[in-house]
Amino acid sequence: MPEHPEPRLADFLRAARGRLTPERAGISDAAGRRRVEGLRREELAILAGVSVDYYTRLEQGRSKSASPEGP
Repeated sequence: MPEHPEPRLADFLRAARGRLTPERAGISDAAGRRRVEGLRREELAILAGVSVDYYTRLEQGRSKSASPEGP
């Protein structure tokens, strides 16, 4: 039986990213029109200090072991 990713973290991250606007995050919206509301994955990854690939894996539920916050 294939193992399914844990959806709770992925669902939380997608919902939180959708609620956060560029203005609230202090990001210039110079890139123009957005297809969806909220921050782009790339923008959130930069703010979180992680790679876009790592953030994408978390949001897609493909990484079961998110590291705890560092010192």
